[in-house]
Amino acid sequence: MNVRLTKEQKIKVLNARDIYSIMQQVLLRENKIRRNQEHFWVVGLNNINKIMFVELISLGAVNHITAEPPDVFRMAIYKLANKLVMVHNHPSGALEVTDPDLIFTDHMLKAGQLLQIEVLDHLIITEEGYVSFKDLGLMDKLSESGLFEITSPERQELEEFKLETERKRAEKEKAKAIAKKMKEKGYDDATIKELTGLSKKVIEGIK
Repeated sequence: MNVRLTKEQKIKVLNARDIYSIMQQVLLRENKIRRNQEHFWVVGLNNINKIMFVELISLGAVNHITAEPPDVFRMAIYKLANKLVMVHNHPSGALEVTDPDLIFTDHMLKAGQLLQIEVLDHLIITEEGYVSFKDLGLMDKLSESGLFEITSPERQELEEFKLETERKRAEKEKAKAIAKKMKEKGYDDATIKELTGLSKKVIEGIK
């Protein structure tokens, strides 16, 4: 689920604190019941480290992250983000890196290398603080660990997933180009929606 950001929140990221300043606001926007659930987000960045999107990948896990590489990287591929930061909260308030956190991060780091999307960091956050894997030196250690390597079946699956996601993005861009021409010729939004399959929101945003 895409997380709506203000223009001021789409900042150029210089460090983990910059990410936390945005994600703390995102977390505190939730009601108290939702804040007591574990969230896992992906923050997509462009080549100059400006935030392109924040995507909520999973919600509700008690004490572990539940996500696979296609969940984590889909939006980055779709929006042509070449870097990302993973973020999850600990409702308990504990800023402790667990073994499952390390294994999950290692897996996503290696998958990102295959997909040519750099996983810069993984933050564990609470309402009042954060810990950064990068600041702790864990990203470098995991990159060189050799403990988690992508196997041939998973490699093929990820390559096919990337191609399929890129194909869908190209099809949508083509449909948007057609919709723009239709708008210029005076077609109404309902007709454009019917003929292109684009959503009303997308069509309304085409200038």
